[in-house]
Amino acid sequence: MPVAPSNGLPAIRAILFDKDGTLFDFEKTWGPFGVRVVEQLAAGEPELTRALAGAIGVDLAKATYAKDSPVIAGSPVDVVAALLPHLPRWRPEQLVEWLDREAQSVGTDGLHPASADLGALLSRLAEGGFALGVATNDSLAAAEQNLADADVRQHFDAVFGYDSVANAKPASDMILAFAAALHIPPSAIAMIGDSLHDLHAARAAGCGVAIGVLTGLATEATLAPVADAVLPSIDALPEWFSSAPSHP
Repeated sequence: MPVAPSNGLPAIRAILFDKDGTLFDFEKTWGPFGVRVVEQLAAGEPELTRALAGAIGVDLAKATYAKDSPVIAGSPVDVVAALLPHLPRWRPEQLVEWLDREAQSVGTDGLHPASADLGALLSRLAEGGFALGVATNDSLAAAEQNLADADVRQHFDAVFGYDSVANAKPASDMILAFAAALHIPPSAIAMIGDSLHDLHAARAAGCGVAIGVLTGLATEATLAPVADAVLPSIDALPEWFSSAPSHP
């Protein structure tokens, strides 16, 4: 590491991670969060509880999400757009701010890293010569807080939220900002994510490698047509990169 894929692209010099579903197991972390958000907003009103849960596709009994939930890959703005028709007393910006505070308050106990030892994995990748970054459709403040609570913020050279750039994923803005911050071409970046938003952003930016992981809600069948590889989790990255020169 860094590695040069055999397709002639420049050596991969940096790895850009999605956050939720990639660094953190999506449903273990954000399933309970979704239930809590709905219950707090509904304030005990059964009909409103059902309406809000349906709007963001959360199963309150199982703390799981429907595949098309805006919570999965959307930004807080997308989630608010789904909730607002049922919350006429809320202003959009007020609800965005409230959701952001809730996301920041998940805390150490609520975060479930997708790696058996996230800090050790990130150290290993950094020691291998890769710069590391995060690109999430969550807010920058929430991302910074979650990474700090998980005691891994120090491993990243840059962090970007949906509000760090003009356009959230699947647009390429965050990836291009990461490339500019490191003074490298996008083709020297590997994008790692659990959703098609991540992979489409990688393709739009011209990333050298786009890798899907299965710690979100998307299946291998969904991710494989767009990804260079689909891995069980980020724990498989060191081995994949070590064999990347033979990758087609």
